[in-house]
Amino acid sequence: MSQVIQREEKENAPTNWGVTAVLGLTFLAAITLVPWYGFVHGYSAWDWTFFGIFLVLNGIGIGSGYHRLWSHRTYDAHPALQWLLAIMGGMSLQNSIIIWCARHRVHHRDVDNNDKDPYSIGRGFWFAHIGWMLKNYESGEVDYNVVRDLQRDPVTAWQHRWYWTLVLTTNVAVPVFLGWLTGDIIGMFLLAGIARLVINHHFTFFINSLAHMWGKQPYTDENTARDQHFLALITYGEGYHNYHHLFQNDYRCGIRWWHLDINKWFISTCALLGLVKNRKRAPRFKVLRARLNMEFKAAAKKLDQAGVSSGWKEQLENEYAQFVDTIKQWQQLQMERVQQGKQKLTERIETETALLATHYRELEFSLKMQHKRLALLTAHVF
Repeated sequence: MSQVIQREEKENAPTNWGVTAVLGLTFLAAITLVPWYGFVHGYSAWDWTFFGIFLVLNGIGIGSGYHRLWSHRTYDAHPALQWLLAIMGGMSLQNSIIIWCARHRVHHRDVDNNDKDPYSIGRGFWFAHIGWMLKNYESGEVDYNVVRDLQRDPVTAWQHRWYWTLVLTTNVAVPVFLGWLTGDIIGMFLLAGIARLVINHHFTFFINSLAHMWGKQPYTDENTARDQHFLALITYGEGYHNYHHLFQNDYRCGIRWWHLDINKWFISTCALLGLVKNRKRAPRFKVLRARLNMEFKAAAKKLDQAGVSSGWKEQLENEYAQFVDTIKQWQQLQMERVQQGKQKLTERIETETALLATHYRELEFSLKMQHKRLALLTAHVF
C-alpha cells in the first residue's frame, strides 16, 4: 500500500509550466502554422537550405558534443570545435551542457531504475519520450555532483551561464536575420526556426523512448537499450543504443563501417583536420566477447525450445566451455600486461609487448572462429 502511495505522489509531481509551454507551443506551431504558410505562400530554397543545415548541425551538436564529448569524454576536441558544438547544441533548446550531461550520466548509472533514471522506459513510452520533462519529478532533479568536471570547464561553464541568451540569439535572431537577407523573414523563422527545432527535439527524444523499446540487443540484455538502423539514421548514429550502453566510453555508436553513424564520421573527419585527438574505442576482444555471449544465450534458448537431442546440447556446452577458457586466458593476459608496465623493463619491453599483442590477436581470432561455428551449429539444427 505504501509503495502505491509513493508512486502516486511521484506521478502527481508539480507541472513544469515553462518547459510545457515551450514544447507545447512550438509543437502546435509546427503542425499548424508551418504547413499553412507552406500551402499559402510556399518556402524558398534558402528556407529549406538553412532548415537542413541547422537540423544537421543541431543533431551533431547534441550527438558529437553534448553526448559523446561532454557526457562520456570519448575524445578530446580543439577549443574551436568545442565552441561550435556548444553553440549548435545550445541552439537545440535541450538545456545547457551541464544540466543535459548530469541527467544523462545518471541515466547510464541507474538505467531502467524507475525511481532514479530520469527518463526510465519502465514508466512508459510517453514518460521516457517527453513526459519526464513536463513535471518536476524527483528522478529528474539535477545532481551537480556528477558534472564537477564540466563546471570547471570554461566552455561548458560559459554556455551554462549564457544559455538563454544563446537560445534566443540562435533560434530567433539568427533565423530572422537570415530571413531579412533572403527576403522571407516569416518563412525562414517558421521552417529553419520552429519546424527545425521541433523535429530535432523529437529525433533526440526517440533515443530515450524508442531506442529502449524497438530493435535488437546484440551486445547485452542487462538493460533495455536496443540497436535500430532506422533510429540511427534519423539520430545521426545514436540509434545504436545497445552497443552504447555497454561501451559508453567508445566515441562510436555504430562500429561497423556501414553503420549509419554520422557523429562517428564527423568526429573522424575532425580528427583528420587536427581538431580531434585521443578517440577512445572499446577493445575488440571485449566487443567480440559481449556479442558471442549473447549468441550463446540465444542458441541455448533455441535448443531448449526445439527439444533437440542431447548431442547438440552437449556440443553447445563444449563450445561455451571453450569460450569461458578463452575469456580466462584474456584476463590472464591483462594481468601480465599490468605487471609488465609496473616492472618497467627496458631491454625486453618491446619483445614482450609484441608477444602480448600476438597473443591478443590469437584470442580474438579464436572468438571469431567460435562465432562462425556457433552460427553453423544453430543453422544446422534449425
